[in-house]
Amino acid sequence: MPREKLSTADVQTALLALEGWTLSDDGTAISKTFKFGNFVEAFGFMTQSALAAEKIDHHPEWSNVYRKVHVLLTTHSASGLTELDFQLAVLMDMAGRDAA
Repeated sequence: MPREKLSTADVQTALLALEGWTLSDDGTAISKTFKFGNFVEAFGFMTQSALAAEKIDHHPEWSNVYRKVHVLLTTHSASGLTELDFQLAVLMDMAGRDAA
């Protein structure tokens, strides 16, 4: 999949299709915090998301504290957002669909 930076209009359109994701102030990344019932559920989400990320060869910046996982998506090689970021966001939403 090409890693071409999306236009501002394309980013806004793609963001409308996602729930709970926010655009960074500089428009180069999207982020979301997933909350789960406990650490095991959060870790399960991270495992499932890691497998999805590896399949599409696009990896998140993320952190985990107990039951919360904060995710930041951007494509460094494009200096902004690409289709891969939105594809991974959809896959992560599917993995986190049972989040609290």
